Amino acid sequence: KTISDIKLEDNALSITVEGGLTVKIYDAGQDCCERRYMSTDDDLNYFIGSKLREVAVKDGPGCSDQFGIHEIQFLEVLTSEGSFQCANHNEHNGYYGGFVIKAEVSIPGKEDPA
Repeated sequence: KTISDIKLEDNALSITVEGGLTVKIYDAGQDCCERRYMSTDDDLNYFIGSKLREVAVKDGPGCSDQFGIHEIQFLEVLTSEGSFQCANHNEHNGYYGGFVIKAEVSIPGKEDPA
């Protein structure tokens, strides 16, 4: 399907394709004593009009700093115009960790995500 809109807001990536179907991808992990967020350096608007091919999650490097541990997991989206990445970050004290990447599908005319 052709991508009609892409947004990264409220720490979630939303991809809408022709016909209005939207996939929202986010980290639903525990949010206690940690800081979770999603970021990208890529120009998402460049990929509007391309064909959505694949979405994959890839582990990134972890590192320690003066505050604790900073984990990163990449969300790679492959399109007909190439790929872009979003990075999920989890900064924590070492007790909590990991990611719970979820995808919700919204279909026009249906109230609940499928």
